[in-house]
Amino acid sequence: MTDYLVIYECNADGWWAYLPDLPGCTANGDRREDVEHNVREAVVAHLDLLRETGRPVPAPVARDAGRIAV
Repeated sequence: MTDYLVIYECNADGWWAYLPDLPGCTANGDRREDVEHNVREAVVAHLDLLRETGRPVPAPVARDAGRIAV
């Protein structure tokens, strides 16, 4: 199993998720639980497409650096 960093954001349109290591792989949902489910499916589909088209699967390199108070 490979662990990719997922960034979750909430705005007026609902919840969004993206993966810095997988450009173009995004998901959305009305609730956090929805987007968490949807992003898992999106990652599987994204990786399948990369493999099917002979493109390399990026290694996960992005890391959670924590938060800063300003």
